[in-house]
Amino acid sequence: MRKLVLATAVAVSALAAAPAFAQDASYPSTTDTSYGQTTTDTATAPDGTKAFGIDPYFAIRGGWEQFDSESNKAGIPQVDRRNKLNGSLVEGLVGFNVPLNAFFVGAEGNVAKGVSGDIDWEYGAAGRFGFRAGESGLFYGKVGYQWVNFDKRVNTNRDYDDVTYGVGFEVGPKDIGLGGVTGNAGFRLRGEVSSFGWVHSFRPTLGIVTHF
Repeated sequence: MRKLVLATAVAVSALAAAPAFAQDASYPSTTDTSYGQTTTDTATAPDGTKAFGIDPYFAIRGGWEQFDSESNKAGIPQVDRRNKLNGSLVEGLVGFNVPLNAFFVGAEGNVAKGVSGDIDWEYGAAGRFGFRAGESGLFYGKVGYQWVNFDKRVNTNRDYDDVTYGVGFEVGPKDIGLGGVTGNAGFRLRGEVSSFGWVHSFRPTLGIVTHF
């Protein structure tokens, strides 16, 4: 009997190590003969969702953007620092991740409203890619396109547009010792630093993201 249990365990382990290509990526069940119970292990993405599939999310965050004082591809005029184009903003994002085992890809759109300084509105879209860390962590890079318009200190009749780049992280409750606080709904803390154009602005943000 012991040999049979051992052989079964070896076979199950071999199956669990094989790549899962199905969307739900379920691994075979393993049997604990000591208690006569059967347990099923399933590969998971951040927040306890499936390792393969689509993970839609939304986020709210705040931040600061500081533009350089030189001309750039977007055509934002040179201004004296005292004119204060720079300012704080509040932003909403909607997007989705596609978990790919230890990695993920995704896309998102954003709309931001300036709170101080001369930023009026910003909006854009970007792709994300990176890898998962721990139970619910993400480290990623992003690239996309962004539009910004100002309130009064430069031409307010147009949107200035350019590419945007950034890097960031997300960390969930399980990664900071608070597992079980939100369950699989999984609120995550998200920090990011991005730029408008090729380093023509410095834009750190921090906020909360959750999937739906």
